[in-house]
Amino acid sequence: MPFVLLIIKNNFMENTITIDGYTFDYDSQNKMYECKGAICFDDEHDEVPEEGLWKAAQVLMNRLINQGMDAEVEHSEKGWVEVNLIL
Repeated sequence: MPFVLLIIKNNFMENTITIDGYTFDYDSQNKMYECKGAICFDDEHDEVPEEGLWKAAQVLMNRLINQGMDAEVEHSEKGWVEVNLIL
């Protein structure tokens, strides 16, 4: 049964989703949505995600969870934020 659910989820993944002006592209190979924002730093000079982009990613994560998927938000280097699908 989980295999069938995986097929259904993949068939309905939107290629792009725009939330609050941020466009997330779906990466089917890595099962995630991603968007690049500004490179920001905190008071300790650690790289952090752009605040508006981070909030948009959380909205997308909640939308996916409300559709029955498991998802989490992460950020990486150079302003990238990802919403990973947990399969």
